[in-house]
Amino acid sequence: MVEAQTWTTRRMSNPRLDSTEQVLDIPPTPPGEHRNSFGSNGGSLSPTVLTALIIASWYLSNIGVLLLNKYLLSFYGYRFPIFLTMLHMLSCAAYSYASINFLEIVPLQHIHSKKQFLKILALSAIFCFSVVCGNTSLRYLPVSFNQAIGATTPFFTAIFAFVITCKKETGEVYLALLPVVFGIVVASNSEPLFHLFGFLVCVGSTAGRALKSVVQGILLTSEAEKLHSMNLLLYMAPLAAFILLPFTLYIEGNVFAITVEKARGDPFIVFLLLGNATVAYLVNLTNFLVTKHTSALTLQVLGNAKATVAAVVSVLIFRNPVTVMGMVGFGITIMGVVLYSEAKKRSKVTTH
Repeated sequence: MVEAQTWTTRRMSNPRLDSTEQVLDIPPTPPGEHRNSFGSNGGSLSPTVLTALIIASWYLSNIGVLLLNKYLLSFYGYRFPIFLTMLHMLSCAAYSYASINFLEIVPLQHIHSKKQFLKILALSAIFCFSVVCGNTSLRYLPVSFNQAIGATTPFFTAIFAFVITCKKETGEVYLALLPVVFGIVVASNSEPLFHLFGFLVCVGSTAGRALKSVVQGILLTSEAEKLHSMNLLLYMAPLAAFILLPFTLYIEGNVFAITVEKARGDPFIVFLLLGNATVAYLVNLTNFLVTKHTSALTLQVLGNAKATVAAVVSVLIFRNPVTVMGMVGFGITIMGVVLYSEAKKRSKVTTH
């Protein structure tokens, strides 16, 4: 999937280190009177209603892509996570092209040098690894446990930031990471459907997401090379699909013929795949819209709550067993993520 993994940023923050997700250069939030210019022609919708609809769309797309991936890979029997990810990338490339060139939701930015292209290619490779691992983990793990592991992104971000950039955080920030890790240890020991391989690839996906955010902050630092989130997606998505093509053919066999055969027997899979790929793009679009109509901080708060909401919804839909200790562990991890976010904000205020 395109990671439900999301593309977020924090205003007035250091893009090298401060995000628990992909750090992207999103312009400052416009004033209130201009926030609703996109997607509304000054119609009857009030700014409050429009913002509420956008936030609801953000939740629906982020949780929807997780549930659709889980259904396809675990329940429907479509066991091709690499090919599914490649479809996501192709969808994002097509929708991004239409959104930027025809709908003009953001100005088109161009790649100016071979060096910049190679940097984007490197980010695309890390992105592929993270998304494929995340989708693969859904074959073996329930969505609730997948989201619990994904919530540990700040832990890996702090590690990679220290190892790659030698950036040290305050003691308070490091202390806040302890419950993040401890909660996953508790949840893992209590998970009824624990699967070692699924756990390892999910950890790999989380680490890859953190690595991409740190590496992106290093590679695309100059003003000439910075790309808006939607433009970065426009260039990364086709590169990612190109990277994934040989892997899906080698590992998953003649997946194209198998998919066509499945579609002949059950045309519903065509709608499932197209809908899944469309929702994967909407995750990125709604990330942008939430930031535009509210603020990057709102997106961060929503992200902290999304894992819990996704876990609850998945349990209600798929009826996977949960334990009290598993829920306690998940809660400890989420609490750690909130404490980490607050500690980072205080450390930035102290620094400035």
